Amino acid sequence: MSNEPDSHRIAVILFAGAVIIAMLAALVTTLERIDTRTASIETPPGTTGLAKPRPPLDRAPGQPILGN
Repeated sequence: MSNEPDSHRIAVILFAGAVIIAMLAALVTTLERIDTRTASIETPPGTTGLAKPRPPLDRAPGQPILGN
């Protein structure tokens, strides 16, 4: 009977070790995916700029489009 508490303690220690290893693996994986770039005012090459406002439509929504 004195052997049961020791085996229980060993199982708890092994489980705690597995949990710690899993948490460390998750932390390392998360840190690898962190993007450290910062925003800047300069636009990267190839961008066309911000969206420009468009004039209003000549028809109301739901009206058919008239051909020329």
